[in-house]
Amino acid sequence: MRAAYFDCFSGISGDMVLGALVDLGWPVKNLERELDKLDLFDYQIEAKKVAKRGILSTQIKISAREEKKERTLEDILSILDKSTLEEKVKERSRAIFTKLASVEAKIHGKIPQKIHFHELGGLDTIIDVVGAVAGMNYLGVEKAYSSPLPLGKGFVKCSHGILPVPAPATLELLKEVPVYGSDIEAELVTPTGAAIISSLAENFGEMPPMKIEHIGYGAGQRDLPISNLLRVSIGVIRKAY
Repeated sequence: MRAAYFDCFSGISGDMVLGALVDLGWPVKNLERELDKLDLFDYQIEAKKVAKRGILSTQIKISAREEKKERTLEDILSILDKSTLEEKVKERSRAIFTKLASVEAKIHGKIPQKIHFHELGGLDTIIDVVGAVAGMNYLGVEKAYSSPLPLGKGFVKCSHGILPVPAPATLELLKEVPVYGSDIEAELVTPTGAAIISSLAENFGEMPPMKIEHIGYGAGQRDLPISNLLRVSIGVIRKAY
């Protein structure tokens, strides 16, 4: 069985996931072809090699030229339904956005269908979520596992104002997921990163016994006291191991 292990020693975000998957060998051209199936406009993806604390990695930057749109869950599901993505990619992407909507609804006291996603409805978030699912599918990953997640500390600015780290949506998404505190003053786990990993990973803990075949590093956008990287290992798990 082909499996992926997400080593989130510096947290996780959507762009870090995309960077790690590209670093593992997922061609950027394939990522762009998958996103073309969504019929989205006015975005650009840049992939480049960067070194974080001496470790070579892939950094993904998404430039969306549209005005910020406050899409509803219905809007996003409609984009997915009208796309020509593989059905299993659609299904997993729907599940992630539905989970996000449920969490936002609980926090703000609304029903999921009435939630406007604010930042989470932007093109970059749609690209992160669909890209993560499509990349795992391309690389043939059947199961995903993850390390416990470091939460960081401090405050983060968003459409609702200044919020504590982790943001309420992030913490709600990580219920029943092993987490731990960190002295680093930064948002190490973003809501998008939390939604992706809590939906895709079947278990959280140590790396399972596996024969590692490939290792990818996805770089975050900031420079931190530690390497701001997500490390993803892909390999084979057999009962004999």
